[in-house]
Amino acid sequence: MGKIPFQKTCAFCLLLLLYAMLPASAESTEHIGEGRTLLYIPLDNRPINAKQSIEVVEKLGYNVAVPPAELLGSREDHGHPDKLWEWLRENAPRARAAVLSSDALIYGSLVGSRTHNLDEAAILERTERFAKLHTDFPRLPLYVFGTVMRTPRAQGSSEEPDYYREYGERIFCYTALKDKAETEDLSRREKQDLLRLEQEIPAEHLADWMTRREKNFEVNRHMIELTRHNTFSYCLLGCDDSSRYSQTHLERRHLAAHGSDLGATRFLVTSGADELGLMMLCRAVQDDRMDIPFLFVQYNVGKGPKTVSPYVNEEIGHAVDDAIHAIGGLQVREPSHADFVMLVNTSPDGKTRENSDPTNIPRPHDGTTAFLKMVKDALQKGYPVGIADIYYNNGGDNALMEQLRREDLQFRIRAYGGWNTATNTTGFLLGTGALAHWMNWDAVQALLLRRYFDDWIYQSNVRAALANRLYEIPGEGGYGGLDQKYAGTVTLGTSLLYDFAQKNLRLPPHQSIASISISFPWNRMFESDITATLAGTSSK
Repeated sequence: MGKIPFQKTCAFCLLLLLYAMLPASAESTEHIGEGRTLLYIPLDNRPINAKQSIEVVEKLGYNVAVPPAELLGSREDHGHPDKLWEWLRENAPRARAAVLSSDALIYGSLVGSRTHNLDEAAILERTERFAKLHTDFPRLPLYVFGTVMRTPRAQGSSEEPDYYREYGERIFCYTALKDKAETEDLSRREKQDLLRLEQEIPAEHLADWMTRREKNFEVNRHMIELTRHNTFSYCLLGCDDSSRYSQTHLERRHLAAHGSDLGATRFLVTSGADELGLMMLCRAVQDDRMDIPFLFVQYNVGKGPKTVSPYVNEEIGHAVDDAIHAIGGLQVREPSHADFVMLVNTSPDGKTRENSDPTNIPRPHDGTTAFLKMVKDALQKGYPVGIADIYYNNGGDNALMEQLRREDLQFRIRAYGGWNTATNTTGFLLGTGALAHWMNWDAVQALLLRRYFDDWIYQSNVRAALANRLYEIPGEGGYGGLDQKYAGTVTLGTSLLYDFAQKNLRLPPHQSIASISISFPWNRMFESDITATLAGTSSK
């Protein structure tokens, strides 16, 4: 159970009390955001950051205006910051609020923030544009999200400087030891390793990597200062792929200390990256509607909130508490008082495995029965339930989904998430669930269908099957670059998606799958954009 920050004023607490006393609104989904435009500049053009975040908010009737696709960062084109600023200023007069990626507006995109060669003057000039925007449009609330640069352990990333392919693991280990040394004593062996790594990593590579990080760190410090001077309605910084000991974790600690006086009602530095856009869109909607979502969170048996997943530098319970603050929510002690009940499917032993692990099969495993009981009990009591499926990374839990199918529960919940990292899932799900409270059942079903196809059907099942059959498709290309195999991969992927869904999705009565389409926006199989539609009459 998260605590309300000490910095919250008595006036704000009184406002919470007044909201709690108000009767539930009877307004229809179509009218909640009707005629209201939110400006949104996403981190890049990947579906989860752009299209899929936008559609959640548009289900409430808002118009989410986004820059032309050619201005957003992609795999090959890292974005166009100056043109994004032009678009933002041109559209600011018509907007209710603006949700802005600082990475996009300063570097062009997330990948651009990792590989750019901008000098400090250019970076600071773009950062200062936020203050000018607020001065010129003082009535436009600005919700800004940025990232603390990642420290990947893997060496073979195409999204890092070329030298990271050879020295990436050593750079990771070197910065992990530097981080650890700030908070506790290193052993003699660790001190020797630190000296060895410093000698093994070419000085010019380490200097290049650290200089780029220092620029990013100064940008984030400046964002905190802008928040302190009321430029932003909210500033959210997320730690891109990280670890308990890493350069990212070190920088997070210093940034959190620098902004500690602001309190969680104005600023947070937390885990994650790709979920930040939807979280800030959710907060913008809540503020626009003068609403505070009441949220209840329950974890699976075992380690539960103390689970520390790969790519995350903190316990999941802390990250969830932060996400609730960031979206403008309030965590409640009883599910009967909640607008949304998030049940978190963690492994009882606290270990988050990859979705390709041999245990990810439809047969129940440790924790399946206990978690299913939580879901059934909550639904039987009429609670609005969402499932954060983080038993595995990068995909859904086949054992859980099979039990939900058998019990006919897949389309009785209000939201589902199981994609990428643990905090990607929990942050995106909280943003969706807080808004799903106001959605009609058709909107809820459409969002469920998208997440089932993307997070579970594709990521945990079809992706591997499709990769294993790429050899059947003529032409040059592979998993990381489809190239001439692209069209054939789309055709085969669509067929595999349809076959799996027919066998494993239990649709609502009188409904069937009308269409399925899949594309690969970054020309690789890791990211997909799947659209599925239902035919027939909704049961609610």
